[in-house]
Amino acid sequence: MKAAKILWQFSRPHTIIGSVCSITALYIIANNGSNLLQHGWLYATTLIAALACNVFIVGINQLADVEMDKINKPYLPLAAGTLSRKNALIIVYTALVMALVFALLASLFYFALIIIILLIGIAYSLPPLYLKQHHLPAALAITLVRGLLVNVGIFLHFQKTINGNYELPGHIWCLAFFIMAFSIAIAWFKDLPDTEGDKKFHVRTLAVLYSKKNALLGGTLLVGAAYIFVLAWSFLYAIKNPWYLIVTHGSLFIFFLLNYFSVKLEDKNSVKKFYLRFWVFFFAEYILFAVWVML
Repeated sequence: MKAAKILWQFSRPHTIIGSVCSITALYIIANNGSNLLQHGWLYATTLIAALACNVFIVGINQLADVEMDKINKPYLPLAAGTLSRKNALIIVYTALVMALVFALLASLFYFALIIIILLIGIAYSLPPLYLKQHHLPAALAITLVRGLLVNVGIFLHFQKTINGNYELPGHIWCLAFFIMAFSIAIAWFKDLPDTEGDKKFHVRTLAVLYSKKNALLGGTLLVGAAYIFVLAWSFLYAIKNPWYLIVTHGSLFIFFLLNYFSVKLEDKNSVKKFYLRFWVFFFAEYILFAVWVML
């Protein structure tokens, strides 16, 4: 149980849950909400590859940032000393092999997509590119993966295998644009509690360069605009049940603003709680669209 707990912490649970939500929702949407068991093998191989890819990317990030995490995130297994570097490398290499093998079992298209995502993950965390060292390439990398490659790329993988075409319905573009905005905010918000270590190791995050307040406000305005975009799209273009999308997103928008007003930037624990609650809105978006398709 202790080993399982360490592995769970090393895997960064909020990102794992996010991957499960996104893959499951995209699978449901590609199936148009019906006959979900018919392509169970496709779903399983796609999900396992995505989760393994997730573990690899967050794993190499922690391996690269052990000293910085001792300041910013001392509770993480490598920084806390509960996981050795040797065992972390075993986990990361195993995850890499699993990601490639299961992606290849799913489809050649998905295999190529996973390779691209893995390469971006490596470029994000490791020299010579080390994209996370500056807020702009860091945000672009996260947005490209979480916003575009996952939503458009993985949906096309499902769409081609299940329906035999590469058609992208309007609601996938709506979801993708929303998650792109969310992903940029994730890139900015995740650094809010980490300014001490980031400054010491010369990582030029938005919070370090322009203050926590500006990073928080910028991300909030961006996500607020994304909610307004989805509300407008739902009213003008939703092919069915527009009021379901309008009411649910309107409600989430209110709770999102309440989360923003609740954070105290001078309190590190308050900022961490704000960031983890922020991920709940990320999970909710996929759940809302999956339910909408099944209605």
